[in-house]
Amino acid sequence: MDFEISEKMSTILEMVTAFMDDEVIPLEGEMLHGDPATLQALVGDAQVKVRQMDLWAPNHPVEFGGLGLGMLDHGLLSEALGRSPLGHVVFGTQAPDAGNIEILHAHATEEQRERFLRPLVAGEIRSCFSMTEPETAGSNPVLLATTAVKDGDDYVINGQKWFTSSADGADFAVLMAVTDPDAPPHQRASMILVPTATPGFNLVRNVSVMGHEGSGHASHGEVIYQDCRVPQSNVLGREGAGFAIAQERLGPGRIHHCMRWLGIASRAFDMMCDRANARVISLDGETLADRQVIQHWVAELDAEIRGARLQTLHAAWMIDQHGAKEARDEISAIKFSVANTMLKAVDTSIQVHGALGVTDDTVLSHWYRHERAARIYDGADEVHKTSLGRRILRRRATATA
Repeated sequence: MDFEISEKMSTILEMVTAFMDDEVIPLEGEMLHGDPATLQALVGDAQVKVRQMDLWAPNHPVEFGGLGLGMLDHGLLSEALGRSPLGHVVFGTQAPDAGNIEILHAHATEEQRERFLRPLVAGEIRSCFSMTEPETAGSNPVLLATTAVKDGDDYVINGQKWFTSSADGADFAVLMAVTDPDAPPHQRASMILVPTATPGFNLVRNVSVMGHEGSGHASHGEVIYQDCRVPQSNVLGREGAGFAIAQERLGPGRIHHCMRWLGIASRAFDMMCDRANARVISLDGETLADRQVIQHWVAELDAEIRGARLQTLHAAWMIDQHGAKEARDEISAIKFSVANTMLKAVDTSIQVHGALGVTDDTVLSHWYRHERAARIYDGADEVHKTSLGRRILRRRATATA
């Protein structure tokens, strides 16, 4: 394993870190307290500067306007971007667009690439990913109830989705729907590209998450498909391959999440240390940093973040070297371990900040609300632990038989 950073990547990371500190993190005040339209304009200005630096869409294909970074390099970059909730958006590598771009690049027809992929990478349009349903278990996609029935040259789609992330303002959805209910369970569903302007695509609401509905990219939509008709040529890949493509998308997608979480954990940790050093707690000038319990928290959290970072880099290296399928153990392990490390970092930092930590005067409360779902989306912790544990035990049984 070689995690050495190339000279080019070192330069990119230096540029990105400086830009995050100078241009992106200062926008968080508008994000937390200001007007969404004003924030969108400020983000747009920052995106123009990123393009001028030739750093737009770093993990996306070169032939479509990205930098084409591998998983390991993108991991290092994503950690730097994850230090702010706005980082990935400013650099054009935000979810769910990032994952949708990956599967479009791998499975789209030339016509689909020109219509959907090229403008998506360019940041001219946004997309959403429409799989989760309120009445079926999201951890088991073979239970999907939304259907796409053939009628002539079209599919007629009916069903209810929610947590269709970023549906508000998206130009198209990557929809997972059952196209053949009589096929084997893992071949029943297909992925279909659905322009959101299509009659029958109904964005009902932005789902309120811990009191915040959000808007635009920062939202999770409830969508009802009601006799929504799209041509069969909008199927992504082959019909019946929806489950396989979803797994292909979710593997690297989980890496993307973990890389971003490391950035959150790193900044929450830095904020915790700064607060401990600055907070005077006695008349003789003692600070929180003088308390042994704080010193223990700092040491333990530093060790956890270091371990989580190495785990994530190793998983990214495995994907680059051997592909996502061969890295499934590493991906499962980091999905639950890194999520919990990130949440511990945020929670501990809030504790050290005291009353300030639960206010919206810092970004910590934003992360506390919106990142709790890290242990649920893209497979709940328990699902990943069960899958990983079962594979390990089966291998051991085979080896000792």
